[in-house]
Amino acid sequence: MKKETKTQIKNVINLSIPAILTQIATIIMQYIDSAMVGRLGENASAAIGLVSTSTWLFGGILSALAVGFSVQIAHYFGAKEFKEGRIVLRHGLIFSICFSLILLLIGASIAKPLPFLLRADESIWNDSTLYFLVFVLSLPFMMLNNLCASSLQCSGNMIVPSILNAVMCFLDVVFNMIFIPLYGVLGASIGTALSVVVTSILMFVICCFIDKKLKITIKDNSKFNKRIINKAIKICIPIALEQIARSGAMIVSTGIIAPLGNTAIAANSFAVTVESVCYMPGFGVQSAATTLVGQEMGKADYKKAKSYGNISIWLGSLIMTFMAVLLFVICPYIFKILTPVKEVQSLATLVLRIGCFAEPLYGVSIVASGALRGAEDTFIPSILNLISIWVVRITLSVILVIPFGLVGVWIANTIELCVRGILLLIRQITTKYYNRKVLLIK
Repeated sequence: MKKETKTQIKNVINLSIPAILTQIATIIMQYIDSAMVGRLGENASAAIGLVSTSTWLFGGILSALAVGFSVQIAHYFGAKEFKEGRIVLRHGLIFSICFSLILLLIGASIAKPLPFLLRADESIWNDSTLYFLVFVLSLPFMMLNNLCASSLQCSGNMIVPSILNAVMCFLDVVFNMIFIPLYGVLGASIGTALSVVVTSILMFVICCFIDKKLKITIKDNSKFNKRIINKAIKICIPIALEQIARSGAMIVSTGIIAPLGNTAIAANSFAVTVESVCYMPGFGVQSAATTLVGQEMGKADYKKAKSYGNISIWLGSLIMTFMAVLLFVICPYIFKILTPVKEVQSLATLVLRIGCFAEPLYGVSIVASGALRGAEDTFIPSILNLISIWVVRITLSVILVIPFGLVGVWIANTIELCVRGILLLIRQITTKYYNRKVLLIK
């Protein structure tokens, strides 16, 4: 192995570790969170599980917008043009907060009819509505946290976002311990929202007033540059469409699962939560891939940028393969902790073990998406995601749910994740964006 390759592997690992540790902390706190709600009964878990895919949809759109600005910051910092990177951050703060307020209004308007539209049992409508409503009220703070965290990561600072996001998970558990006994499902949503508010304020202060590279100063004062906004939109729209397609498909899947009853909804919700132990570390490597590829593209070292992308993809896949094997063995014991309902435990174990077989290629798709974003290749990957999710997953789910129930839906999910991984690996190998000069806006 060449010395340069060893150095690149080391850089990927060093940049991935803080993000992976954050994701592990997030997983632990999610497990505790789910266990606390699970003790309230099957209906409480079903109420949250019903709207969880809708919360992912809104959160995914905000994350996509953050990427539109943070990738530009990575390019500028790779080219050592730090002032321009800070100007991008300032534009991002103003535009993204305004956009998040629009999403808040949309979310609040659909909170009440959402459980009905998802064909859930009437017994969980009220809890689902209140949970979702509190979530959308926290969207501006979530947007602030996403933008500042991704900006710090793309500047090369993985430590601070990792620590603060771990703190957010810890606060979530603390607040849930206070509010769940008082308000049940609503208390879980209040606890999560408060943890987001506190963390986002801390992230904003560190990013914009303390961090040496990103700290906004009077010297950086500049006029509004619509080209920065236009480029951010150009980068984020395909990603946002991908998130909409993915979350929309999950919402449709929830609608497919809901008629199966509250046991199936709760089992699916717990299985998705526990599955995160596999794929959340992959998102940690994805952050490192976006940063390293983006910075090398800013330096115009395109060969090295692609090399970083390739190394990150294989590292992410290896980590997720290991976690899948581990989870396959221990998941029954985890479900016993999360819920006392044996029917839910048994069904969740069965479907999650099916899902474990997709994790290696799911890891490829997660990290490849991050690497390609760093190179500004977002449109074709998003189209590939859309085709895979809607043509493969939804079609197979509709076909297989009738004879096999929830198991059929998870078989469909597993097949689709494998297809998606193969498609994005081919895109990583064949894309021309690694040979394309990045336009640095002045």
